[in-house]
Amino acid sequence: MTGLILEGGAMRGMYTAGVCDVLMEHNISFDGCIGVSAGATFGCNVKSKQIGRTVRYNTKYSRDPRYASFRSLLFTGDYFGAKFCYDDIPNTFDPFDYKTYKENPMPFYIVCTDADTGNAVYHRADDCGERDLLYMRASASMPLFSRIVEVDGLHLSDGGTADSIPISWFRAQGYTKNLVVLTRPDGYRKKPMSAAGAIRFALHKYPALADALSTRHIRYNETLDLLAKLEKAGDTMVLRPSRDLHLGRIEKDPAKLREMYDLGREDASGKLEEIKKFLGM
Repeated sequence: MTGLILEGGAMRGMYTAGVCDVLMEHNISFDGCIGVSAGATFGCNVKSKQIGRTVRYNTKYSRDPRYASFRSLLFTGDYFGAKFCYDDIPNTFDPFDYKTYKENPMPFYIVCTDADTGNAVYHRADDCGERDLLYMRASASMPLFSRIVEVDGLHLSDGGTADSIPISWFRAQGYTKNLVVLTRPDGYRKKPMSAAGAIRFALHKYPALADALSTRHIRYNETLDLLAKLEKAGDTMVLRPSRDLHLGRIEKDPAKLREMYDLGREDASGKLEEIKKFLGM
């Protein structure tokens, strides 16, 4: 089966949005899709088949304090406003197509981190209803910038902490031909977490989560090594930014977000025939 794997990276996910829009415009589909953090919150638009939605609402609301702000973090505990991002936007300001999402047979999975164990949690989101949105919000809950999300008796946090690029898990589910979209350029290697002591103090209620954060760079870099091997074997294709735009995770400038999106479109368009050939189209 073919799979689409979408890394997170907060606003660097605009690159993923550009890639996904090109794929949809050319009717390139997959047997399954899995997203982590922004890869989940932006990638769900692949299943709902809403070309352009991600770049539209992000560039429109990126500077809106209800969407993302330190004011929101101070008063709600979430830098990205939970109500505005997961209720107001999809249900009022830029409606999400729940009907198409639900009717699309492609399974869509969300990766979170269990704050009590530090292990990855993989959730299949079938309707993008209230429960699924809690998992999605949890997946994108950056440690220290977001509250822990409680759902199904679990305490969940950012999926990237436990499994930033879920290639191994997805392959174990039977998706052995995968297109992987990363949000860092070639040559990037994750470094050890800085300010470890302060982070451990802030997460004193969740020591396993702090442990997972402290070892994240090891798992991430090992996964990059695995991807390189799988690429050589011919059953994995990786798309990553062809140049470094130095976009931060909480970038708010609409022009810079659009530039990252356009780079995703550019890279995907340039490799369109290669992608089709890889997927046997």
